[in-house]
Amino acid sequence: MTEEEFQANYTQALDAIIEAMAQEQEINPDKFYSMVCVLENLRFFSPVLYGAIRSKKE
Repeated sequence: MTEEEFQANYTQALDAIIEAMAQEQEINPDKFYSMVCVLENLRFFSPVLYGAIRSKKE
């Protein structure tokens, strides 16, 4: 898997989590906002995660 493919899959997974949380009626809006901020910030770490996974495989 290339870094671009990893980035696309990682972004898609985070988007799916956010969408599932948004559809949950019982979620507290303040907690939802905080969790979305955390998940959005995780996107910036995808190159680091990709590098860590690649180094483990080698």
